[in-house]
Amino acid sequence: MILYLDTSALTKKYIEEAYSADVVALLEQSDLVGASLLARVELPAAVAKAVRMHWLSAADGERALKAFRAEWPSLLAVQVTESLVIRADNLAWEHGLRAYDAVHLSAALIWQEALGEPVTVATFDKQLWQAANAVGLATWPPSLE
Repeated sequence: MILYLDTSALTKKYIEEAYSADVVALLEQSDLVGASLLARVELPAAVAKAVRMHWLSAADGERALKAFRAEWPSLLAVQVTESLVIRADNLAWEHGLRAYDAVHLSAALIWQEALGEPVTVATFDKQLWQAANAVGLATWPPSLE
């Protein structure tokens, strides 16, 4: 399986929360894993917020960031280019997505087209999940309530 992770899914690998074990298992089953370069800053921002909100201790936050930064090179980073952003512009309008969700969707689509093979998008964002399905990408988890 070729797996694209948005930040909502990637975060579950580094912060223990609902579905974290499922994400880790999915990663172990995947042949190739990628994420938008955008995730490189979104994940530390999510960890910082978790620490600020006292959902995570500062020490646990630092451990999560250290692990993420060490493992980042093992992910294929889909570059954010002008053509990717232009496509995201259209996807945001067509599917009513937030800006960064549109960038994630655009990145997954461009990656799938470049590979010529199906890409599965892992996300826990319902709007992004629905939009990914609408444009013909496989999604994980199989359903979102």
